[in-house]
Amino acid sequence: MITNEHHEAVSGWFSGRLPQEWTVEPPQVAVDREEITVVLTVADVDAGESDVATAEARAGRARAFREDTREARMKIAREAQHRYERKVSWGVRVGGHEELWTHVAAPVMTRLRQPQRQVLDTLVESGVARSRADALAWCVRLVGQHEGDWLAELRQAMTAVDDVRAKGPAA
Repeated sequence: MITNEHHEAVSGWFSGRLPQEWTVEPPQVAVDREEITVVLTVADVDAGESDVATAEARAGRARAFREDTREARMKIAREAQHRYERKVSWGVRVGGHEELWTHVAAPVMTRLRQPQRQVLDTLVESGVARSRADALAWCVRLVGQHEGDWLAELRQAMTAVDDVRAKGPAA
């Protein structure tokens, strides 16, 4: 499990390591066992003409940021990968437009009984998902959207358990 302290350490490192001129707010950093994802918020654009023009301007700004910062981001990623032993993925947010680049799709081993497999197969057969793996990812996203508060409370409780363990007799 990734503790709050570990997440704060990684977030702090990136906040201190990234050039300040890149973003208009602190980076959003997500950490799991395989990957660190860093999403940077850059200044919004005002295309003014229409929603379509604004969306395209934001996509263009995101593309330009990706290309202009590529070498520096790769250097920072190598440092972080050495320090934290995880891959680093990047993303950018411009207004309402967000892009993720080179993020990890980690395989997950799981055993499902027939009723669970039937749910996945129904999603595949109906065209909601291309494969069982896509269907499972879809289910996980759906649970994350609808149970976000419960999952946050569960993570907080797990952190409290880690704190109690750290104070135990073996500490």
